Amino acid sequence: QVQVVESGGGLVQPGDSLRLSCAASGIIFRIYAMGWYRQAPGKQRELVARITSGSETNYADSVKGRFIISRDNAKNTVHLQMNSLRSEDTAVYYCNVKFWGNARDYWGQGTQVTVSS
Repeated sequence: QVQVVESGGGLVQPGDSLRLSCAASGIIFRIYAMGWYRQAPGKQRELVARITSGSETNYADSVKGRFIISRDNAKNTVHLQMNSLRSEDTAVYYCNVKFWGNARDYWGQGTQVTVSS
């Protein structure tokens, strides 16, 4: 059974930084991509950042220049370094994992990020 677990969320003030981590275990297929999505109250879930096995990255326009996604293939782990956080970054952040040869998406339970003064 594949498990996806996030960590690193918390309460911070505007301008602060956080580093989110996501670890996938019980791997059956080779990972194709890992990414972060977020959902705030009253809003649709949106892609924040994504990285493929070939190290291609995609970022939401709202986080470009502030967030950096990275991957540790040996540990099946992805990180999201979030800098210059703003109140509008407040959301539950979910880790997403895609595998080669498997169309199903796997999701973590989410980690809360709250940016407030």
